[in-house]
Amino acid sequence: MAMEMAGRRSLAFARSTSTPFLNLKQNPNLLHILASPRHFSLSSPSSSSEDDCGHFHGKFHKWHNGGGAFHESACIDSSAFVDVGAVVHSESVVGPDVRIGSGTVVGPSVNIGHSTRIGFNVSLSNCCIGDSCVIHNGVSIGQDGFGFYVDSDGNMIKKPQLLNVVIRNHVEIGANTCIDRGSWRDTVIGDNSKIDNLVQIGHNVVIGNNCMLCGQVGIAGSATIGDYVTMGGRVAVRDHVSIVSKVRLAAASCVTKDIKEPGEYGGFPAASIYKWRREVASRRRNI
Repeated sequence: MAMEMAGRRSLAFARSTSTPFLNLKQNPNLLHILASPRHFSLSSPSSSSEDDCGHFHGKFHKWHNGGGAFHESACIDSSAFVDVGAVVHSESVVGPDVRIGSGTVVGPSVNIGHSTRIGFNVSLSNCCIGDSCVIHNGVSIGQDGFGFYVDSDGNMIKKPQLLNVVIRNHVEIGANTCIDRGSWRDTVIGDNSKIDNLVQIGHNVVIGNNCMLCGQVGIAGSATIGDYVTMGGRVAVRDHVSIVSKVRLAAASCVTKDIKEPGEYGGFPAASIYKWRREVASRRRNI
């Protein structure tokens, strides 16, 4: 009876919370986490309120598997590992077999799917992360995008950044990459996409499935990237442009307008790889 009541209480919590990611139709794996009493914890047997010498107090408690801190309203699967120094904030959902490294902060209302690995000193907020993802050290997901406008008095006014980041399944994100939350649509990273270190993805960007982004790629806000797109190191993509599926961009190229045909591109501004190579060869001959 006690286990049945715990399951009902967890499901009632999921239905009442305001976070957009606790949607059981869109996230069927959450039903398994939230409805099963053995996978749900409002508190831990090792929870305690302790003093100021590095101990927990108030509504944060010590997680039994790893020693990290968690808020009592968080939904954490009993198999999840929360390392010492990691913090899971209120109303977050952490699925089965998730590993969260030291120094990582899982912000309020973040959802993490099963078997996802999160490294050290990661910052997660306003986001939903799918199953079997790898988030390397120092990644920041869900912070405000860079959006401002100038008012009639010449003052810089910040545009509201109120939406989220959606990371699909089997995504890998390299160290110190930043992915901004959306303002008019969610920022989305598609299934099986792989992102290298030091990549910047602006607000409202949508990246398709099976894409590869190499180091120091920068994608400005509201760009739309299709499936199977590969970007070499230091590729830049202008805001509000679209790139069709099955495009390969050479290193250090810059996309300034829509790419509507699959193929290989390079240069600044990006053009067909064959045209770009002819232009480079012509310049060398003239020199």
